[in-house]
Amino acid sequence: MAEQSLKDKTAKGLFWGGISNGCQQLLSLLFGIMLARSLSQTDYGMFTMLIIFTTAASLLLDSGFTTALINKKDATDQDYNAVFWFSTGMGTILYALSFFAAPYIAVWLGVPSLTTPARFMFLWFLFGSTGTVHNAILVKNMMIKEKAKIEITAFVISGIAAVGMAWQGMAYWSLFAQMVLQGFIATGLRWYYSPWRPAFRFSFSPLRSMFPFSVKLLFTGLFNAINSNIFGPLIGKYYSPKEAGDYGQGYKWSYIGYSVVWSMVNNVSQPVLAQLANDPGRQELAFRKLTRFVAFLVFPCMLGLALVSREFIFITVTDKWAASIPYMQLFCIWGAITPINNLCANVIVSHGKSNIYMCSTIVLDILQLAVVWFSYPYGLIQMVINYVLVNLLWFFVWYYFVHRCIPIRLFNLICRDILPFLLITSGAVATAYFITLDIANIYLRLGIKIAIVVSLYTGVLYLCKAVVLKESFRYLKKQFK
Repeated sequence: MAEQSLKDKTAKGLFWGGISNGCQQLLSLLFGIMLARSLSQTDYGMFTMLIIFTTAASLLLDSGFTTALINKKDATDQDYNAVFWFSTGMGTILYALSFFAAPYIAVWLGVPSLTTPARFMFLWFLFGSTGTVHNAILVKNMMIKEKAKIEITAFVISGIAAVGMAWQGMAYWSLFAQMVLQGFIATGLRWYYSPWRPAFRFSFSPLRSMFPFSVKLLFTGLFNAINSNIFGPLIGKYYSPKEAGDYGQGYKWSYIGYSVVWSMVNNVSQPVLAQLANDPGRQELAFRKLTRFVAFLVFPCMLGLALVSREFIFITVTDKWAASIPYMQLFCIWGAITPINNLCANVIVSHGKSNIYMCSTIVLDILQLAVVWFSYPYGLIQMVINYVLVNLLWFFVWYYFVHRCIPIRLFNLICRDILPFLLITSGAVATAYFITLDIANIYLRLGIKIAIVVSLYTGVLYLCKAVVLKESFRYLKKQFK
């Protein structure tokens, strides 16, 4: 019964995670098109250059304690309370520091006018810090439906506000306002849906037991944040805000495709794998099933998006963003393997081996930064190519550590769980590319490409009697009934 209950919760979590992220990405597509048509590359570049600071701050607010609470099977009210006041205090300190540092950040980036927008954007630290525990409770209890409502509501309201501001000529301010408003609304709704409330007790002793685990996640997250967002400020400083905007636009569209899959799976993978950590056999089965589901979705989504990137950019945000297409295509390849790498990392964390996760990630990030540095003389495109290649090859490092936690064979993971979906997708994408080479009408070419990939991919899986396809259709049918 317990196994069936966990299976049902996982399926429900994947379903509502899919609904939530599917809606968010469709809305992101809609709002992104309207904003990209109204704003310039420089507007986006100014926003992109500051993202690294907010991403790093969000990790400091959490400090790894959210994952520690999710993994802790006997978490108490005192644990939640201690993490809440730690995060709130950290948010207050970070905003004060960033407020006074904003002028220096703007000067370092070579755009002094960023001082006031940066101070406004950093307001997110104050209220975002008060919602970390409530978010952990929602994830721990797999309240994915409630999380979907929160995220969609916050996204819709902030998106409408941003588009309205852009149409009124408020330029990059619309992007900063969208981020701040989205965070404010999401935090308020987390309080509404979470049953827990903090008490005015300031005992931080419960943090001591979680600290050795959480601090490693913090350092890992900070390295990841710097590594993932370092291109924005570097391009803006050493090239131009316009080139940073082209890069940011290409990354944004590929990241939307990646998020559709990973955010859906991430909502359930960590709590599920944590519950099975003491049973390696069952955890292996769960991990392989999650891997097949991710591969089933991520390869057609990301490689298909790379296939139609030119048509997508020209139709939606016009040819003024043509320079962003190569970045979009390269990051689609990155987005095809990263969710599988993340699943491997979740297995390692579920076994409490945050030290291995930290060390592996730090080595990867240092290697990537070194590759970026040595690629600098060869241009931005070559920098991104090398960055993506390192991520692809690092899968084998993640597998090595996963194999030390659960008895999984590399042959099974690659040849049975990953490679079939990659090969079928690659065949469908190649067929669509060659068939549409001589089609001049961009709208017709886009439609035919999508139709060929979808029909070939699902058709081959159906003929091969793929279990993941049958189970997906069966669950969707049940939900609609």
